Amino acid sequence: MSPRRKILVVLKGYPRLSETFIAQELLGLERAGFDLTLISMRRPTDKKRHPVHDEIKARVVYLPEYLHEEPIRVLKGLLSGVRRQGFGSLMRRFFRDLPRDISRNRFRRLGQALVLAREWPDNGQWLHAHFIHTPASVTEYASILTGVPWTCSAHAKDIWTSPDWELSEKLGSARWTVTCTKGGHDHMRTLTSRDDAVHLSYHGLDLARFGHFAGERSLRDGTNPSDPVSIVSVGRAVEKKGYDTLLRALALLPRNLHWRFEHIGGGDELQKLKALANELGLSDRIVWKGALAQEEVLEHYRRADLFALACRIAANGDRDGLPNVLVEASSQGLACISTEVSGVPELITDKETGLLVQPEDPAALSGALLAAITDPALRHRLGSAAEEQVRSHFDYHSSIRQLKHLFEAEWLKAS
Repeated sequence: MSPRRKILVVLKGYPRLSETFIAQELLGLERAGFDLTLISMRRPTDKKRHPVHDEIKARVVYLPEYLHEEPIRVLKGLLSGVRRQGFGSLMRRFFRDLPRDISRNRFRRLGQALVLAREWPDNGQWLHAHFIHTPASVTEYASILTGVPWTCSAHAKDIWTSPDWELSEKLGSARWTVTCTKGGHDHMRTLTSRDDAVHLSYHGLDLARFGHFAGERSLRDGTNPSDPVSIVSVGRAVEKKGYDTLLRALALLPRNLHWRFEHIGGGDELQKLKALANELGLSDRIVWKGALAQEEVLEHYRRADLFALACRIAANGDRDGLPNVLVEASSQGLACISTEVSGVPELITDKETGLLVQPEDPAALSGALLAAITDPALRHRLGSAAEEQVRSHFDYHSSIRQLKHLFEAEWLKAS
């Protein structure tokens, strides 16, 4: 490996329970020999942490989340910035961006970049952003100001809710960008003329944390009221997860079919979902678990009979990439039902490694649930095939090796 370089990794928030794939990648890069400092634009709000967060050794530096809360820090960043050679280029770029995005958010990213450039933790020699929307804005502005090169990991919401002009600008400025689904990759490829600008890199899973489940899967088929089929889902209660569709699908199941549904996760729409469940007469069959740590989630995968996630494209264009929870559940031989959205079909092939239906279709989803609930042999076959797929093609070490190669190739060019 070429000499270690200090990488400043810019994140929207850290640590976050919903972003285990990022934490897993950070730990993988550390273990591969990279020297990281984490730059978080927000302070943590989750009350729990995953074990992986405690294994990451990188120092965490928090930028001002709101500029008015730390005015002295921001003013010092501005006064320092105006003396830098790159300040004129940064202002030209900012005033080109501003008419296309007149918002407080745009000013906030500029202020955070000025603070980052002034404080410049641990003598950083490279910048890397996780998410190509706001973290990449801070990272790119800091790169323009300091002359330090930058790269990016793009995921899902950040791609699909960012305007094409902004994606195109950032793809032209970053040395390279990786993304975790073919759909996201193909979309960004249309926005740049550079063949080396975008790379497809599946996150994969740390299979050491998600070892093979050697226990027996149940033969529950929904006929025994004292032993209902266990359905689990993990995800934030937000529009793109489609939980209202899933609840309506559950309500369409035959009344004499016995099942129990457990939801794991927080989210802004949790109260609305609970009210909808009550309206549909499902409350006595549902348990809302809230956010759980990774080891607790793993136990739920192992106890459950079926995993369901009704992904959809939200009204603002937001959507999942390839939800990591589907990879996790599949790694445990748990049969999954989901929708043909974004990167989901890159993991699940209908009737081979899971069941897929069109989004926004409660009747079709209910039919898939009915088939899986009543046929334990089908669940076992799909779950076994899904686990084989994950263990063959979704080991996160492959992604770490790819990132290692990309970073080292850039550093060799610069040496």
